Amino acid sequence: MPINASKFIVRYALLAGATGLLFTQNGLAQTAPSGYPSKPVRLVVPFTPGGSTDILARAIGVELTKAWGQPVLIDNVPGAGGSIGADKVAKAPADGYTLLMGHIGTLAVNPSLYPNLPYDPVKNFAPVAWVARVPNVLVVHPLVKATHLHELIALAKAKPGQLNYGSGGNGSAANLATEYFKMQTGTAILHIPYRGTAPAISDLLGGQIQMLFTGAPAVIGQIKSGQLRALAVSSPKRLDILPDLPTVAESGYKDFEADQWYGVVAPAGTSKDIITRLNLQINLALASPELKTRLNNEGAIAAPTTPEAFGTHIVREIGRWKPVIQSGRVKAD
Repeated sequence: MPINASKFIVRYALLAGATGLLFTQNGLAQTAPSGYPSKPVRLVVPFTPGGSTDILARAIGVELTKAWGQPVLIDNVPGAGGSIGADKVAKAPADGYTLLMGHIGTLAVNPSLYPNLPYDPVKNFAPVAWVARVPNVLVVHPLVKATHLHELIALAKAKPGQLNYGSGGNGSAANLATEYFKMQTGTAILHIPYRGTAPAISDLLGGQIQMLFTGAPAVIGQIKSGQLRALAVSSPKRLDILPDLPTVAESGYKDFEADQWYGVVAPAGTSKDIITRLNLQINLALASPELKTRLNNEGAIAAPTTPEAFGTHIVREIGRWKPVIQSGRVKAD
């Protein structure tokens, strides 16, 4: 599980001394025996610029560039739900100079969503660092007669198939979060897929759809203005920006969690020394005031942990989302 970044600085200080790493005020010194990195590092984002994956990658890249004195180049390689960019990294040399900013889709959902996925997220990648989580918030149009989650569930059970929900498309985070919600609550709610989150929010505001499970930043303004009503948050804990909003777990569905998440992986076979250096530096970056501010602006929560713990998380998430995809008959666009 992710822990506070400051604990990593203490924990890895001993490791740093054992592996020849030195600290400076800006992070990791360049005097490590291997000299890594001695040239620019490419961080592949498997989506177009401007989305959360891209924003987080660029924020991490800035901090790593400052610490290393070597540029981190962001390479956007979109297509097939992130599969094209991920496959490109999976087949790259395992030298630490080509990395992937992965997320829940590329690393956990795609194996069940795409029958002919060209890469295996467990066999073809070495986990480096879990970067952040972005909780989803369940919002409804004000005309929906539910002010609490249990009322929405009762309404859905009383009128199976008559309530609908929007998403950014088949296989999107909103689609999967709501299908997981349906599976956990035993409800039948009609899916209305859109080409992106923005048009789904627009139709929700207009009353064309009734509910949406999406990242908090996309709807926080409408929640505070009263245009949308928030019923629950998908994360294990309440959000600082919405402290009165209960979690789904608090509302009676123990262990419910359906957050979006993001993390860095490298091609399988990358040396443990390089993985350790990358993990340490990314965790230090997550503790910086600049990155904390950027994460907060994105509604993201830093999730520093070890490469091993991040790898365990990926495996667990693959197993968790497979039955959701099968139950909801989710198909990729």
